[in-house]
Amino acid sequence: MKKFFFIAVIVLLAATSCSNESESTVNNAQNENGNSVPVTVNVNEFSVSMEDFSGGATRAVENPADYAGLKALILAFYTGDGTEVYKTMQTKGALAEGETFGNISLSLPMGSYTMVVLGYGMGSAGDDVLLLTSPTQAAYTTAHTRETFTATQTVNINSTNAVNLNVTLNRVVARLQVKSSDVRTANAASIRISFAAGSKAFNPTTGLASNNAGYSHEIPISTAVGAVSNSLNNIFLSSDEQEIDVTIETLDADGNVLFSKTVPDVPFKRNRATILTGGIYTNNSVAGAFTLETAWLSDYNMDF
Repeated sequence: MKKFFFIAVIVLLAATSCSNESESTVNNAQNENGNSVPVTVNVNEFSVSMEDFSGGATRAVENPADYAGLKALILAFYTGDGTEVYKTMQTKGALAEGETFGNISLSLPMGSYTMVVLGYGMGSAGDDVLLLTSPTQAAYTTAHTRETFTATQTVNINSTNAVNLNVTLNRVVARLQVKSSDVRTANAASIRISFAAGSKAFNPTTGLASNNAGYSHEIPISTAVGAVSNSLNNIFLSSDEQEIDVTIETLDADGNVLFSKTVPDVPFKRNRATILTGGIYTNNSVAGAFTLETAWLSDYNMDF
């Protein structure tokens, strides 16, 4: 089954001034002529398309405020030499009075800019940090890599006439879901997932990883003792499809390794979830019991 998510971003350039500042804003734009052009960026809806192998399709549309996978937006404008002239962030649940999530107003001098829009998820603590530094560099600087959407576009402001721009914001992460076929033991405290390639950093223009060094991610186990567990991990790939060795380790409260297994050549694809299922709490699991399936973009099954 295929699922494609995109956000329609409309940029309106009007002759009348408007102001709707979001949570945090940096605006370094200088206007030699004293003429700033008001710009409104409106993230107005998600379109979701799901298609199976028979070619049939169903469609649904939802507001960004209603999509659980999107918790924050970053909007930035850069000049041709890479100078950041404007950056702002919106976070659900932390909007100013009268502000609407997905609607941002600003003013820019006339000129040519690269617009970058990032949308991403956050955990319940809301402490995930996605750092955008240029149209070609962004990275998660905290523990988790979240579901991430991105788009870049050239914006030319050469008059005070209204201009409408539509931007498609695409999901650019691949997802790894690790399901246990056995139940959590009392001494198991966390699961560490190590990717031998891929990255937590990416190029917003291409959506690809900006390095291929891999990374490790330790996840506390919230599942009760005696129940099966399910953990989610997101990763940026160095190409649209990539095979990566994945090591799964179960740790106790002191960080000691209770169980370890490396699964070679796990297939990943952007906008697709790869699911690994197998025993991760006991070392007496049946050899080769791990299975693999994928979701989001299409179904893929693999035994190893």
